[in-house]
Amino acid sequence: MVAATMRGRFAPSPTGRMHLGNMRSALLGWLQARAKGGAFLLRIEDLDRARCRPQFLQDLYEDLRWLGLDWDETPLIQSERDSVYREAQEKLTREGLIYPCFCTRAEIARAASAPHGLSDEGPRYPGTCAHLTAEQVSERARTRAPAYRFRAREGEVRFVDELMGPYVQDVQALVGDFVVRRNDGVASYQLAVVVDDAASRITHVLRGDDLLPSTPRQLQLYAALGLPAPAFLHVPLVMGEDGKRLAKRDGAFALAELRARGRPPEYVLGLLAAWSGLGDGSPVTLPALVARYRTDVLPREPVVAREALLLDALGLR
Repeated sequence: MVAATMRGRFAPSPTGRMHLGNMRSALLGWLQARAKGGAFLLRIEDLDRARCRPQFLQDLYEDLRWLGLDWDETPLIQSERDSVYREAQEKLTREGLIYPCFCTRAEIARAASAPHGLSDEGPRYPGTCAHLTAEQVSERARTRAPAYRFRAREGEVRFVDELMGPYVQDVQALVGDFVVRRNDGVASYQLAVVVDDAASRITHVLRGDDLLPSTPRQLQLYAALGLPAPAFLHVPLVMGEDGKRLAKRDGAFALAELRARGRPPEYVLGLLAAWSGLGDGSPVTLPALVARYRTDVLPREPVVAREALLLDALGLR
């Protein structure tokens, strides 16, 4: 029997209307928690203030409630937590694990030792600012605000994903030292997600497999901050027929659109269940999905959202 202390979460960014791919991740995280008798939390990742909108946040709450996905505690709002991220940054600074970096993206891309890295980081950081003297830092700070980079540990990071299995990555070789605070003063995703999951006592993280390559960086931060790391489960994304992942700009299948058309939530749940190996596409209720949830049936390859099948499943034609 799994202890009731299991804690999962959904952590969306209110930068647009939630589409079916987003809600599949929310549903699976909710089912994982409820099937194990655990708690399900909500975190709002709104550090990108230029793109986040209050209306999108309200739409998000309405979409989740419409599907019946409840949460157990007051949502944690990242834009209200900068002081907590700075405390973590100060700890890393005291231990000599971060340093100011004045490089621009163009300078990194031009560096002779900057091979292609991960898509979310760009070229591997060549360590240009890793050993600046105090005088050099002071001089460069006069003309450009620095970002702050974490000194990535050398060697392989290994962990076992609960769906995808063993995963290995050498962060230093592939990414190099990575940003924990941007030069505009905003904490990076990598730092914020680690600090917040630890603060919320999250034990299980279920999210899209586009974030799988970032997990080793986060594991290095957990270790450096002396925080317990959760278990990870990364699910393949829902893709459009063009081979691209569904995006919030794809409004035809936004939850708000479906709600406005009067679609019963059971139809949407049936489609999301079919994409997850938990049903045949027929309308289904949340209690039924909780009873049939199993990790081993989740797909290990991307799901293609074919428009004709979408329309049929949702009763839109």
